[in-house]
Amino acid sequence: MRPSAFFLKPRSGSRIPVVRAKIREIFMPALSSTMTEGKIVSWIKSEGDVLSKGESVVVVESDKADMDVETFYDGILAAIVINEGETAPVGAAIGILAETEDEIAEAKAKATSQFSSATAPSAPKVEESPPAPKVDAPSPAVAAAPAPSTPGKVVATPYAKKLAKQHKVDIGKLVGTGPFGRITPEDVEKAAGIKPASKSIVAAPAAPVASSAPAAVPSKAPSSFTETPGSTVVPFTTMQAAVSKNMVESLSVPTFRVGYPIATDALDALYEKVKPKGVTMTALLAKAAAVALAQHPVVNATCKDGKSFTYNSSINIAVAVAINGGLITPVLQDADKLDLYLLSQKWKELVEKARAKQLQPNEYNSGTFTLSNLGMFGVDRFDAILPPGQGAIMAVGASKPAVLADKDGFFSVKNRMLVNVTADHRIIYGADLAAFLQTFSKIIENPESLTM
Repeated sequence: MRPSAFFLKPRSGSRIPVVRAKIREIFMPALSSTMTEGKIVSWIKSEGDVLSKGESVVVVESDKADMDVETFYDGILAAIVINEGETAPVGAAIGILAETEDEIAEAKAKATSQFSSATAPSAPKVEESPPAPKVDAPSPAVAAAPAPSTPGKVVATPYAKKLAKQHKVDIGKLVGTGPFGRITPEDVEKAAGIKPASKSIVAAPAAPVASSAPAAVPSKAPSSFTETPGSTVVPFTTMQAAVSKNMVESLSVPTFRVGYPIATDALDALYEKVKPKGVTMTALLAKAAAVALAQHPVVNATCKDGKSFTYNSSINIAVAVAINGGLITPVLQDADKLDLYLLSQKWKELVEKARAKQLQPNEYNSGTFTLSNLGMFGVDRFDAILPPGQGAIMAVGASKPAVLADKDGFFSVKNRMLVNVTADHRIIYGADLAAFLQTFSKIIENPESLTM
């Protein structure tokens, strides 16, 4: 079964008693393990079109790729619930499928009622939520100010401290009105006698009673982030949101970094030989990393629950690729078992699919070790952020001439690159990483074995 296929099934009778089996909802499918919502890129079929089982109906943008989505049933596309450009959570109905023309009118009525029922609960929620803050919000804002004062410790925002220093205000004598007694910039301005700033903030929530709660939230934003006039706020794309989520998630993993200089003259010479045959430097580095990982399986291991770790049976090298609107990591599966030329051909195919946003989930979410190469941009060295679910990531810098001294004290100029590896310290220790880098260095400095 294709991973991009629709999950089409009739709703249970407990939720909509009137639904007949001949009318089916088209659900937003989960196209990857990290996908929580999808965006409709385009509808391949229009309302009224006859559909055959296995036929592509809609193109959905997941957090990593655009995928054609199929239907499991024959029928007629009676109604489109989610239009092009709109998003819906995984499992939500995006269209209605009717079995025959006789059910089209009923299916459209169902789509209309479903849309209204989805929006109806949201209106009362907005109306009911402000009354609660109306009673509670004003009292904490005023009365809670003196309560949270904590003797012996001053809690203030960075901007408040900066203002206090500029206006020579003793911040230790102030009583904070922010959350948990935190001293805000407004508190400092008030103590310094700067009236306009405090008036503009207080006046906004006081005038409209119904919007007092929402007005209090924006007032906190300028205290930490000063808006520049004329700036434009751009929402994340689906892919950017996924990258952001993964980067934040990676902060929970204790990591450490180890750098290693490697001579690259032999690698550069080999690259010039195999380049006419379609071999890329990325393929050479991925192959070298895979061969080294085979000798140091703990660097290819994974810790997901903080209580145990897994020695992965395959060595799958994920390689970071910048594409329009985001970042993705196509995976070279079983990179240690493929020969260099097949590996390079596979890599070219993956890059083409990545740029066309046509990668399948197993082609970007099955990595066990990640390689990030910024050497082609002239970057000497950099640190990479560990992707969630992996044990290590290697950051490769540019190969550049360097003056080196041998053991006899003679100087020579050789090409050298700096490699930095970020690793999960729960499962990989310094000695493990050092041993892996020594092996990787020997392979790079004697790379002829990569072509065998």
